[in-house]
Amino acid sequence: MRQKLDHLDYHILNILQEDGRITNSKLAEQVGLSAPPMSERVKKLERSGLIKGYRAILDHEALGRSFAAYVAINVDVKQLNYVSDLESRLRELEEVVECYHIAGGIDFLLKVQVESQEGYKRFVVDRLSHIEGLNKIHTWVVLSTVKEGAAVPLTPQED
Repeated sequence: MRQKLDHLDYHILNILQEDGRITNSKLAEQVGLSAPPMSERVKKLERSGLIKGYRAILDHEALGRSFAAYVAINVDVKQLNYVSDLESRLRELEEVVECYHIAGGIDFLLKVQVESQEGYKRFVVDRLSHIEGLNKIHTWVVLSTVKEGAAVPLTPQED
């Protein structure tokens, strides 16, 4: 169920998407509130689940994981009751940084982050291809990142 938010909540969420480490006092200043009610509003947004958490954005190249690929996988039609087990197996693969169960011509879309093309080959040959029920694996290699981790555009909604 969609939660009721006012214009200040939207403003707070937009700022926090851009800078999750902003201090409460700076956030309050930007929104036009004093610090105590600002802190309470943020806590309310966290308790409600609208704010799921705060994360650092890492430099994959500096960490030696500069090779990214999108991987589309199809599940064998006879294995459709196996989907929840497959989801659990995919969650366990550390190379998979994003995983979506989707509708259309493919069943799952993965974003894989590894150190190199050779590392990707090892991932597919040694790990992914051993998962029971996979029918096809298609790969698209990322040549460059044009836009990443963009904020969700938020504007107050009319009810």
